[in-house]
Amino acid sequence: MSRNLLLTTAALSSTLILGFAFAQTPSAAGTTTSSAAGGMTPSAAGNMTPSAMSPSTMSMGTIADIVSKNPDFSTLLTALKAAGLDKTLAGKGPFTVFAPTNAAFAKVPKATLTALLKDKAALTKVLTYHVVAGSVKAADVVKLKTAKTVEGSSVKIAVMGSSVMIDKAKVTKTDIVASNGVIHVIDTVLMPAMK
Repeated sequence: MSRNLLLTTAALSSTLILGFAFAQTPSAAGTTTSSAAGGMTPSAAGNMTPSAMSPSTMSMGTIADIVSKNPDFSTLLTALKAAGLDKTLAGKGPFTVFAPTNAAFAKVPKATLTALLKDKAALTKVLTYHVVAGSVKAADVVKLKTAKTVEGSSVKIAVMGSSVMIDKAKVTKTDIVASNGVIHVIDTVLMPAMK
């Protein structure tokens, strides 16, 4: 009986050690990320973000899938559908998307947003200004000064202390990994020069 008790104790210890090792995974910034519920995940910019939005819990499906399942992106999803880009972001990719939240869209004057949703060409221009070809993780974004967008012009990238700015938008969450690229969440809608 004591031999069975020893074997059971050894198996339990191994399970606990393996479980802890699995819960502690290295992040893109080279620090440790806890996947425990309610834990915090350090971003490449040094900001702490809730683990509910960390790559381990959000990396399910394509970029379009992630956007459609997250209520914070409902306005973005409406805009993508209006421009017909939801199908593109469900495609092969890879894409890097700087995704504005509903709060970011709320900063856009209502009349401007309404006009954009009715003008497919202008809306497409704005939305493709949020997309960079390829999968660019946060650790690589912070090394860049600019990035050429699918729209054709470039966004400016600046590291200011612990914050990363894309044009005038602050990156609030990084490295939400999808099967066809990566999402970085921003707090302001990016606006290209409109001609």
